[in-house]
Amino acid sequence: MQDIAITPKIYYLSEQAVTIEFGTAMSEKLLRYIAAINRNIRQNPFPGFIDSVTAYTTISIFYDPLRVIQVNKMAGADCFEKVSGYLNDLLKHPVKQVDDKKNIVTIPVCYGGEYGPDVNDIAKMNRLTPEQVISFHNSATYKVYMMGFAPGFAYLGGMDSRLNSPRKAIPVSAIPAGSIGIAGRQTGIYPFQTPGGWQIIGRTPLVMFDAKRPQPSVLKGEDTVVFKPISKEEFEFLSEQQNADRNS
Repeated sequence: MQDIAITPKIYYLSEQAVTIEFGTAMSEKLLRYIAAINRNIRQNPFPGFIDSVTAYTTISIFYDPLRVIQVNKMAGADCFEKVSGYLNDLLKHPVKQVDDKKNIVTIPVCYGGEYGPDVNDIAKMNRLTPEQVISFHNSATYKVYMMGFAPGFAYLGGMDSRLNSPRKAIPVSAIPAGSIGIAGRQTGIYPFQTPGGWQIIGRTPLVMFDAKRPQPSVLKGEDTVVFKPISKEEFEFLSEQQNADRNS
């Protein structure tokens, strides 16, 4: 990580958490750097450490304030000073180069029609044809930058800039599970039926999150994602397979 110049800033998030900010612009290089820092924090936890959560340009560290305040070897008058001091010391040490092996996940998608009702709107907004919208979306390679909103919901960066589209002015009350959405420069997959404001261009038959599986979420941080177009018939066949697997 010698080719990236960063001056992290630590700020107060709550009585039980601080956030380290590494910049304001997301990039794949920064994603790898943040992942390396996060691994270092997890491998060298301070007393009272509970969890750390990465995002596009930040890591938030959660802790037990009762334990932290009792640790004499961490200098500081309060939890923020103790934790931020510990993290600043840790950040002074170089991090190991991240293993760049890619975990590539292929997501089958039935684009347009009843599964992608907003393809035509995105095409009009960006002066494209619906076919171009679909082609640009499934031609790109994406990275999982962060997880959130709902269990298994992955925020994917790397989308073709010609597809940049705003969120809906009025959110939809129920977006079906598996729907592929676009919002700004990012795309993502709804793991459950939830309300949402992203533009929907397709749907995958994959069950993106199932708490009963050893690995509940299909996607995790730093995964590489590609989308594979499928027909409506393939969608229905794969959906039946997924349902059979869940009920077996």
